[in-house]
Amino acid sequence: MTQSVAPGREALFQPLEIRSLQLANRLAMSPMTRMGCPDALPDEVNRAYYASRAAGGTGLVVTEGIGVDHPTSVDHSWIPRLDTPESVEAWRLVTDAVHAAGGSIIAQLWHVGPLWGANARFDKPNRDRLMEMRPMRPSGLWGTPGVTTYSERSVARWSPEIEPMTEAEIAETIEAYARSAKLAMEAGFDGVTLHGGHGYLLDAFVWADTNRRTDSWGGDLAARVRYPAAVVAAVREAIGPDAPLFYRFSQHTQQDYTARKAENPEELGIYLGALAEAGVDLFDASTRRFSDPAFPDLEGDDGKVTLAGWARRLTGKASGAVGGVGIGTSLREQKSGAEVRVSDNVDSVVELMNRGEFDLISVGRLHLADPALAGILRSAGPLPEFIREEHEAPLRAPQS
Repeated sequence: MTQSVAPGREALFQPLEIRSLQLANRLAMSPMTRMGCPDALPDEVNRAYYASRAAGGTGLVVTEGIGVDHPTSVDHSWIPRLDTPESVEAWRLVTDAVHAAGGSIIAQLWHVGPLWGANARFDKPNRDRLMEMRPMRPSGLWGTPGVTTYSERSVARWSPEIEPMTEAEIAETIEAYARSAKLAMEAGFDGVTLHGGHGYLLDAFVWADTNRRTDSWGGDLAARVRYPAAVVAAVREAIGPDAPLFYRFSQHTQQDYTARKAENPEELGIYLGALAEAGVDLFDASTRRFSDPAFPDLEGDDGKVTLAGWARRLTGKASGAVGGVGIGTSLREQKSGAEVRVSDNVDSVVELMNRGEFDLISVGRLHLADPALAGILRSAGPLPEFIREEHEAPLRAPQS
């Protein structure tokens, strides 16, 4: 018997259809790196982790970042990959489990680009080998450090300039995304999403600070978007016309949380418009808080529109929001040691959804606190408390 929806929560529990993807509600489990896949392959622990959220009623499960078929896509041996027949078989068991639990699941494809090394710090058996590998950086630059949670020591180690990506390496990484996208469909995923934010490879081409190329891959914003647009086009071809393609983007980077790729809606339209034309179906706007206005200096109501709202308005595509649902402490503040506190802001989610700002809301930390989060939201019950030491613990014992 289907549980009734509490008054005021109806918008969260409307179905959503994007190409072949049919969701029972508008709630997604946000991707979160867990470093819990031995030899980069998901196992029964991961299957239970993802399937439990689907069983709890969440409409869409998004995997943690999965490394694409490139040597420097991800920098930890326990971060999953999609690059071999064995990885397809392992992920097929995960997708089967999620589907059996009544949910849908898409794969987040990931290349860390300039941020290579951030996870390698925690892979003690392989750290030295990983740190010797050359990261993929559009112009050889890590990025000018600003407001960041990385230590001064780490920044000093990563920030020296290296050789920029060659034309051959650009082509190789585009092909790597496409190969892994095709493997994702073979593994039974309902679609794919590309991690194009936070300073990772796709984002590094968009951010003027890390892309100072003078060839066709660099220049003004329209030129800097050519690389992610090429990746989107290649992935769209690989997954076919029916599967949905999401794209996570952000204004900020992990090198500098004050960074901005677009200073105004016109620039954002150039950025996202190229990706929409290349084949994106839904733009997943990653912000510190889902309700933050994107351009607060604008006059009138335009100054209140969120980043997800602008993405939807400018492209005509669906959009999703993420950042601080149910929690009054942003992820950046949490990483800096701030106490995590509950903040029941679900009514604001519903209000913005009813206003047409976004179609999907992604929730991360509260899904770790309670796999049955969807039922709590449906009944308007008290939100679970997120206890970092308990809920953010590794999926299995750390490596020695």
